[in-house]
Amino acid sequence: MSDKESEEKKPVVIKNATDLQRLKLEKLMKNPDKPVIIPEGPKTKSLAPPPDFVRNVMGSSAGAGSGEFHVYRHLRRKEYARQKFIQEKSEKEKLEEEYHRKIEENKKNAEEKTAKKRAKRLKKKQKAKMKEKRPKKDNTSDNQKSSQSDTNDDDDSDKDEATECDNSKKADNNL
Repeated sequence: MSDKESEEKKPVVIKNATDLQRLKLEKLMKNPDKPVIIPEGPKTKSLAPPPDFVRNVMGSSAGAGSGEFHVYRHLRRKEYARQKFIQEKSEKEKLEEEYHRKIEENKKNAEEKTAKKRAKRLKKKQKAKMKEKRPKKDNTSDNQKSSQSDTNDDDDSDKDEATECDNSKKADNNL
């Protein structure tokens, strides 16, 4: 018991980010029934629309008061901030669109590669099945045709190769 008490009394020194995260997780896991508050992300900032009608139209003519300059400067700064925000927003949307396009392209490429490899595996499997079937046919045919000449055997092997090529072409067309 004294060991546990001494461990609890020691101040915890956080050396790096993993220690901090570990401590936070331990604190959360002490009471798993307690609800965890997950903060929402920052809200998107929106600026007010530009004024439809500017009541104080200022010109460069004589007679403009000294206070009008500050009003003009404020309106100009506001408009520049609005334009900058619009440009940043459009740039952000453009980057996001490009990112999503690239992700879709990567998914498509990965799907094409897997389809190609799948077709290759199936083709290899079919060839293996054909090889397994062939010796059985050859063994039974050898027993029956052992008395035939070698020229007939060569013709049979040519026919088998031709049918195998036709079968592989059909399999490729089906995929």
